[in-house]
Amino acid sequence: MKLKVIGSGSKGNAYLLENEQEALLIECGVNISEIKKAVNFNVSKIAGCIVTHEHGDHAKSINEVMKAGINTYATKGTFAKAAKNHRMKIVPQKGQFQVGNFKVISFPTIHDVAEPCGFLINHKDCGNTLFLTDTVYCPFTFTGLNNIIVEANYDQEIIDEKLGGMKFLRDRIYNSHMSIDTCLDFLKANDLTAVNNIVLIHLSDSNSHELNFADHVNKLTGKSVHVATNGMQIGFNKTPF
Repeated sequence: MKLKVIGSGSKGNAYLLENEQEALLIECGVNISEIKKAVNFNVSKIAGCIVTHEHGDHAKSINEVMKAGINTYATKGTFAKAAKNHRMKIVPQKGQFQVGNFKVISFPTIHDVAEPCGFLINHKDCGNTLFLTDTVYCPFTFTGLNNIIVEANYDQEIIDEKLGGMKFLRDRIYNSHMSIDTCLDFLKANDLTAVNNIVLIHLSDSNSHELNFADHVNKLTGKSVHVATNGMQIGFNKTPF
C-alpha cells in the first residue's frame, strides 16, 4: 500500500491509499483533474471517496467526484449543500461502513461545521490507519494503530506573535484546528507500539514550522515522521518491511 498526497493544507486536501488493485480517496478538496492524474486517469480504480466535512479545502470537488462515478461517503451534514446524486452514501458520524476492501469506522471531531468526523481505516495491506484532521482535539484514543495521518495546523507562539491584534481570526483557528502541542498530547495518549508512519497534514502556510514540527514528533515518538507535501508518496504497509 502507498499513501499519495494529492494536496495538503488550506489550499486543498486530498489523499490516496492505493495498492495495485484499488484505491481509497480521502477528501476531495482539490480540482477533479488532480485526482484523476493521481490514478493515471484510471478512475474506476477508486473504490470510493470519504470526506470529513463540507469546507471547500476538503470537499471542493465532491459533486465532480460523484459525477465521475465514484461513490462518496460522508455524513448527512457534510452532504447538505452537495447536489443530489445516486453516488451519495450517507454514513453516521459515529459508525462503521465498508468501501471496497477498506473497512472504515467514523467518529466525531470538533470543528465549526455540521457533522464533522475522522476515520479509522482498516485494510489488510496498511493495517489500522487513523485519519484525523480539522479538530480542536480528539476525545478518543485508539489501539492497534499501524499508520497515523494527523493534523498539526499551527504553533500557538507563532499565532500569538502574528495574530495578536486579530482576535477573531486567532480565535477561529484556536476553535477549529489542532495545534502542534495538542497533536503531541494526542500521540502521547495512544499506544504507538506498532505504528510505522506518522504523517503530519494540513500545516498552516504562515502559522507553522515544518522542520520543528517533524522534529518534535520524532523526538516524542521515535517513529518515522513525514510532513505531507503535494505529490509525496510513502510506503504505507501494516509492517515496516
